[in-house]
Amino acid sequence: MKTIVISVGGSAINPGRINLRFLKSLKKVILSYSKRNKVVLVCGGGSTARKYINALKDKNEYVKDLIGLETTRLNARLLASYIENCNQDIPTHLEEVKDLLRTFNIVVASGFQPGSTSDGSAAVIADYLDAKLFINYTNVRGLYTKNPKLKGAKFVPRISHEAFQEQYISKFDEKPGQHFILDSLAAKICRNANIKVAILTGMRNLEKCLKNKDFTGTFVS
Repeated sequence: MKTIVISVGGSAINPGRINLRFLKSLKKVILSYSKRNKVVLVCGGGSTARKYINALKDKNEYVKDLIGLETTRLNARLLASYIENCNQDIPTHLEEVKDLLRTFNIVVASGFQPGSTSDGSAAVIADYLDAKLFINYTNVRGLYTKNPKLKGAKFVPRISHEAFQEQYISKFDEKPGQHFILDSLAAKICRNANIKVAILTGMRNLEKCLKNKDFTGTFVS
């Protein structure tokens, strides 16, 4: 069975309130795909994490990292409960994810340790499981040459790992709770392990990507 790892942005789960429509659609797509494949869903903290972190502006970075981590676990528990046909105890290390995949075709996970984003954790899992595809389900269409809200921003449908690192990752200063299309750890792991990355939003695009069909998004290889 093929294994796919999907990083599910926390803002897709809770953009301000729980998005039940998203959870229902995701459950349907993943249950269908998992009949013949293994899927690991890694939840992010999203806007919920950022709200908590922003309330602690003067606190140390480690405390902020802990809050971000706990928020990813909260979202993971919510998603696991909603999907039902998967693990209900959220794994805390790589070996546990692999063990759970022996029992379930769907495993829901979160961040593993303070300082590591959900994207980073998902990429670590993908590398550990020798997955060939890492999907980053986020709240934007994909990669743009600059902030898509700014005039002149151009959509980037395809890019190499090397160009992505040089043109984007190397110029982005990461902080707890800060959001970018894909963090530096995830980008580095996927580049070194030659894992293809699909960055997308929308359930139809996710379904097309899983079926190896053309989708709207950014493909990094």
